[in-house]
Amino acid sequence: MKIFIGADHGGYDLKNTLISFLKEKKHLVEDCGADFLDPGDDYPEISFNVAEKVQQEANSVGILICRSGGGATIAANKVKGIRAVAASDEKEASHAKTDNDAQILVLGADFVASTEKAKKIVEAFLNTPFSGESRHARRIGQIANYEEEMS
Repeated sequence: MKIFIGADHGGYDLKNTLISFLKEKKHLVEDCGADFLDPGDDYPEISFNVAEKVQQEANSVGILICRSGGGATIAANKVKGIRAVAASDEKEASHAKTDNDAQILVLGADFVASTEKAKKIVEAFLNTPFSGESRHARRIGQIANYEEEMS
């Protein structure tokens, strides 16, 4: 599974730590920016970049990091077919996968208690499969149908 990861200035350091962690776990990781710490950078461009890559590459996932998690989640979800969810603990991350088949995990750097906590959240997200339950698949289908109608 390929992992696309991106962060603005608010998540830059955590992104770099997670890249090393994921590579140690033998994951294929592509850094989608920011390439350097710029306090004036903006999360939308990075979020769109990660979301578009996830959209285009089957069986890939994304990780985004900004200060709150909210902005990057909103931006990523503007990309057709993407289901991005912010999570601040392992249970939220697992639930995002089992019920919503989320493709992108968003972390709020200001709300994740520690680097170790962030690693646990990421592992929960990556190691949890979609349940495939009909009610969840039906709901995901309803969202996809709405996206089609609106485009």
